[in-house]
Amino acid sequence: MDERLKIARLSVISNTLLTAGKLAVGLAMHSVGVISEAVHSGLDLMAACIAFASVRESTRPADAEHRYGHGKFENVAAIVEALLIVAAGIMIIAQSIPKLLGAREVHHLGLGLLVMGISAVVNLIISTILLRTARRTGSPALEADGWHLRTDVYTSAGVFGAILVIRFTGWYILDPLIAITVSLLIFRAARDLIRQSWGSIVDARLSDDEEETIRQVLGRYEGDFVQFHDLRTRRAGSDRHVDLHLVVPGYRPVARVHQLCDDIENDIRRELPGASVLIHTEPCRPGSADCHVCRVHISLPPAVEKGNCEQCRACTRNPGGIPDGGANG
Repeated sequence: MDERLKIARLSVISNTLLTAGKLAVGLAMHSVGVISEAVHSGLDLMAACIAFASVRESTRPADAEHRYGHGKFENVAAIVEALLIVAAGIMIIAQSIPKLLGAREVHHLGLGLLVMGISAVVNLIISTILLRTARRTGSPALEADGWHLRTDVYTSAGVFGAILVIRFTGWYILDPLIAITVSLLIFRAARDLIRQSWGSIVDARLSDDEEETIRQVLGRYEGDFVQFHDLRTRRAGSDRHVDLHLVVPGYRPVARVHQLCDDIENDIRRELPGASVLIHTEPCRPGSADCHVCRVHISLPPAVEKGNCEQCRACTRNPGGIPDGGANG
């Protein structure tokens, strides 16, 4: 089984157990704070199920209907998860406002402390595993699920602290106040997830760091081509798509140009796992001011050394010109 599927399934199992435990304890305590945490975990469970399904779908190879693969299923799933988080926050606020007007006594505080403590520790472990796997595999669905659970860590810790204060002070109004605070944290997490996943759906480019990595790879081969242009990048789930135009000396044999492209593509894939790279090659044009590759490989008249490619016998104007590795090659 794919590593992402194993981790997604682990999230489903842990969320199922925590949701059931929080709901049972919250009802026994009459605590809107604990019940709100159960609702939060229930939404996390739904999100984990969606993440599992989307990751399983995204691992399918390209087919006749999806020529670029199924990576964007993960982006769609991440947005659905974020909307579910927003729904959970609204439900929590709706339950909490009446409690502010008439705070009720909370029972079984020790049991609440136990379940909140366990929840915080378990979700910290699972969310760490999810986020590490997401960074390693580039999976937006696992990243969304991981941030869901990391938010649950913070909110569980907050409810734990509120219950502890209530136990010693009797300030029951802290129960709905902490529940509303939980919902505000939920809204912020949802906003970040929607913004990130929407960028992939509308084909936003890769990050500055990732594009700089591509340029660094190209820099390793700068002596083997004239220039590159029209670099375009986008993300689809955990997949990255990169295409660019590569200008090469017109005299160079097709086989060598093909090997150069293969080397560049393989290096980019090593630096950016999951990248799909497409390179369109073009011959250099007579009259170009950038003739550094020609000057390296062949002996040129002084006029050409000054940047006048009109006299370069190796350019496309004279296909029969001196081949690669000529007089000074």
